[in-house]
Amino acid sequence: MHYLIVGNCAAGVNAIEGIRKLDKDGEITVISNEDSLAYCRCLLTEYVMRARRGEDILYREEDFYKKNRVNLILGKEVVGVDVADKKVILQDESFLPYDKLLIATGATPKSLRIKGEEKYGVFGFRRLSDAEEIIKIAERTGKAVVFGGGLIGLKAAYGMKKRGIDVYVMVKSPRVLSQVVDAEAAQIIGRWLQENGISIRTGIGPQEILGDDEVEEVILDNGEKVRTNLVIVGKGVMCNTSLVKGSPIKTHWGILTDDFLQTNIEGIFAAGDVAETTDIATGNRTVNALWTAACEQGRIAGMNMVEMTKRYPGSIGANSADFFGLPFISVGFVRVREEGYEQLIRSNPKEFKYKKVVLKGNRLVGFTAIKDIENAGVYTALIRKKVNISPVKDILLEDYLDYPKVRDLLEEKEGLRESISMQGDTIRIA
Repeated sequence: MHYLIVGNCAAGVNAIEGIRKLDKDGEITVISNEDSLAYCRCLLTEYVMRARRGEDILYREEDFYKKNRVNLILGKEVVGVDVADKKVILQDESFLPYDKLLIATGATPKSLRIKGEEKYGVFGFRRLSDAEEIIKIAERTGKAVVFGGGLIGLKAAYGMKKRGIDVYVMVKSPRVLSQVVDAEAAQIIGRWLQENGISIRTGIGPQEILGDDEVEEVILDNGEKVRTNLVIVGKGVMCNTSLVKGSPIKTHWGILTDDFLQTNIEGIFAAGDVAETTDIATGNRTVNALWTAACEQGRIAGMNMVEMTKRYPGSIGANSADFFGLPFISVGFVRVREEGYEQLIRSNPKEFKYKKVVLKGNRLVGFTAIKDIENAGVYTALIRKKVNISPVKDILLEDYLDYPKVRDLLEEKEGLRESISMQGDTIRIA
C-alpha cells in the first residue's frame, strides 16, 4: 500500500503517525511546497520576537521521517489530482502515484488585491520563510505596517513590537478582531495593545503600494501616504484547494469531507486547514483553521487511510493569544446576531477583564474570556460534550467554576472522565 500525503505540517505529520499506528510496512510519501522540515506555525510569533530559535519551532525531531520510513519530498508543488489514474501532478509536469491520498495543503493568507502587492517587502505571516524575510527588513528599517486586525495580523504586530520594531496596524473594520470577539471585548483588547505601544487605526485600508522592485510607500484609501519598506498582510486565510480544481473532488469553503474525513472520492482524504468539517458548537459545515484541529484530523485521517474505523467528532472554532501579558480566548459561537441565544456577561474594562458565555437553550455554545482564562478548558468540554448546563448556569461566570463542579455532568453525558488543561494557547481535553 502506498500512502501519499500532500502537505507537511500538523495534519500531515499526525497522519504519518496515524498510519504507522496501524500499518508498520506500507510505503509513505510526503510532499511539500516548502523547503523546511515540519515546524509549528503557531510559534512564528515567538520566533519573530526572539523567544525561540529556528530549531525550537520544529514540530518533530529531524530523524522523525527516517524513523517512520517516510519518503520526504520538499520544495515541490502539487498542482493537480488525477482521480482516474490515482496520481498527483507536480508543477514540473512529473507525477506521483498513490493507493490512498491525503490532501493536507493548509491555507494561504488572503491578498490585499491592490496594485503593487507583488513587490518585495509584502508578506503574509504563515510561513517560516516569510518570517525570516520579515525579520531581515524589520531589522534594517525599524518599521512595519500591518493590514488586518484579525488574530494573524495582531500576532505579527505583537511579535514585531516585542522585537523593538515600530508597528502600525491598519484595520478596515471599526475594531480589531471583528471576526473573533464582540465589540466590547475587541475594545478592551485594542486599548491594551495601544497602551503597550502598537498603533491601531480603524476604518482605513490600503489602495496602492509604491516602489520599484521593493516596497517604499503605501497609499491608503483616504489618500494618505505612509513610508515603509515592510507590509504584513493579516486579513485572514483561504483554503488551498487549487490542486483539486477540475477534478471530481467536491469543495465549498474547503474540501468537503465525511465523518471519516474522506472526500466524495473513495481513498482520498482531507485534513487540516483545507478540510471542511462539522462545527460542534453550531452543527454547521465550516473550516476551523486551528492547530489542534489539524493534529486531530491528521491522526484520524491517517488511521482511516488504513482502516475506516475512526469517526471524527467535529471541531470547535477557537482563537487565543497572550499580548503583553494579557491572555484572551474565544471558543465556539460568540458573535450573536440573531434571536434564540442567551448571553451572560461580566465586564470590568478598567482592569481589562471580560467574560461572556453564550447559551442556546440549556447548552453552552460559546465563550470569551479576557485576563482570567483558567476555566477555558471546562467551558470547552461543556461545549464539546453538548452538556445540559442547567445545574451550573448560575455559576458559569464565577471564577470558582472548575472541573470538579462539572465532573458529574460530563460523566453523566459520556460515562467517562475528562482530563482538562491549558498549555500556553492550547486547550487539551483527553
